[in-house]
Amino acid sequence: MAAVIVSSLSAPMPPTAGGAPRATHDPVWVRWTLTAVALVFLGFFLVLPLAAVFTEALWDSQKKAFRFGPYLAALRDPDALAAIKLTLITACIAVPANVIFGVAAAWLIARFQFRGKSLLSTLIDLPFAVSPVISGLIYVLVFGLPGWFGGWLDAHDIKIIFAVPGIVLATTFVTFPFVARELIPLMQAQGADEEYAAITLGANGWQTFWRVTLPNIRWGLLYGVILCNARAMGEFGAVSVVSGHIRGETNTMPLHVEILFNEFNSGGAFAVASLLALLAILTLILKSIIEWRHTRSQRS
Repeated sequence: MAAVIVSSLSAPMPPTAGGAPRATHDPVWVRWTLTAVALVFLGFFLVLPLAAVFTEALWDSQKKAFRFGPYLAALRDPDALAAIKLTLITACIAVPANVIFGVAAAWLIARFQFRGKSLLSTLIDLPFAVSPVISGLIYVLVFGLPGWFGGWLDAHDIKIIFAVPGIVLATTFVTFPFVARELIPLMQAQGADEEYAAITLGANGWQTFWRVTLPNIRWGLLYGVILCNARAMGEFGAVSVVSGHIRGETNTMPLHVEILFNEFNSGGAFAVASLLALLAILTLILKSIIEWRHTRSQRS
């Protein structure tokens, strides 16, 4: 009797007309319902807000028409240009710093056993657990005038808080997990066999990294860089605390959008916001291209 039960349980499910087992073949109405729910959700929470941003950016309420002149004028405003420049400078500093840290941390965690390994892995996730506003306040308490090093910095006329260095530090802190968290599981899954083989054949550490390790992790590295760059350009909370909101000097693009919106300059606010939206869309396109190239390279 037991043998009959075991054989019946281990027997494969009879296929349906489409060839798929019944246990994994949902009715047509279930698939269409789930697809419709997903499309409605995406349309309501993603497509509609993006369309609203670009519509408000290009709409001239006085002329009752879409016009590119006011839109370009809002982007050419000196304060807007300063915000765009500062955002790009911050990203150009924070992203390479996080690439260096992410690769080093991933190599250390994936290739070596040492005391405190789990603690280091936990600390990498700290910006995900801590509110960006709290991280900004931490930098104020450390480098601000009443902070630990505030008196020394003020005596030597070194400005970190309410200046560009503070913005770069805060942005680097909230974005440093992205590269490391993409590379750590990738390098752990790949193992170190190819690197050991290269060392056995006479390659030194740098040759092994550039010719073996880096080509193997290039897709994950690019994916992490894109995510890190997107977060760096769109960061608001931590930067808002350490920037001081000095117009034309320490305002990034998200902060400039907030100031314009508070001043009831909706056209200018949506114009700068649309530029951020374009950067986000470009990030998604690059992400999709990298995923497609990665899948294609694995198949080949």
